[in-house]
Amino acid sequence: MDEVLLSKIRLAVIGQLVNARWVTFSELAQQIDATNGNLSAHIANLVEAGYVKEEKRFEGRRPQSRCSLTKSGRGALLDHVTALQTLAAGQ
Repeated sequence: MDEVLLSKIRLAVIGQLVNARWVTFSELAQQIDATNGNLSAHIANLVEAGYVKEEKRFEGRRPQSRCSLTKSGRGALLDHVTALQTLAAGQ
């Protein structure tokens, strides 16, 4: 199993990004029901692992952060799910 994905919040972030091209930080915070500080720390861990790409930009005059799942992140999720299935099957 992937230790990075053992966190409930990090796994939830990956789950929200798996079918989306980009998701804004505020959308993630709302969907996951996490505080901004907590979510920010977990996203930093995912970025450091290479699973998530974070982009900071301006929408009009307002700063906006958004995240996207990387190819490596998608692979890590698939490997993690396979490991969980193996564990559940008792193999």
